Amino acid sequence: MSFEEKTWQISSSSSAPLSTPPTPSSQISSSSSAPLSTPPTPSSHFVGKRDDIIRCGRVTKLVNGCRDVLVVYHQGEFHAMDMRCYHAGGALQQGDIEEFNGRVCIVCPWHKYKITLLEGEGLYQAVDNPTVKPLRTHWRSKGVKQRVHKVTEVNEDIYITLNDSKEAVESDYYQTDAYRTNLCIKKVH
Repeated sequence: MSFEEKTWQISSSSSAPLSTPPTPSSQISSSSSAPLSTPPTPSSHFVGKRDDIIRCGRVTKLVNGCRDVLVVYHQGEFHAMDMRCYHAGGALQQGDIEEFNGRVCIVCPWHKYKITLLEGEGLYQAVDNPTVKPLRTHWRSKGVKQRVHKVTEVNEDIYITLNDSKEAVESDYYQTDAYRTNLCIKKVH
């Protein structure tokens, strides 16, 4: 049996001002390799069939019994990130996809926080000088706030590999037992 693999690799980015959007090649590298003789690595987790995810546009998956992940198909690319918004735990699978200064974001349905699909950066609209009218605004980054994960396609199957960086990201809180327990208690009352 042979496997064709495509990988969407997420790159990190700085929290610099967003005067111009990064070029796509610096954000994501999509690579096709020759057919493989082995399936994805053991750290990869099956999400679904490519065509099913494309038809739905987005799916959620509980991975390893401990991490809720959202997989989004947008403009020919697959993206994966923690399912709950870093700000207050909003369900990102219900968020709109919008572009801000050339950066494709998912917008949290609860408080309208903007999160880039590629890096998981939180974006906000800054004002140059609030005393000068009319106000001049521009989009800036808060830095990486949402954990993003690698998506791989093998023979029309979509897999994710969890981001195992030890560096804490704000969305990690919504993946803890403490949060899940608190969520269950709120649902009961």
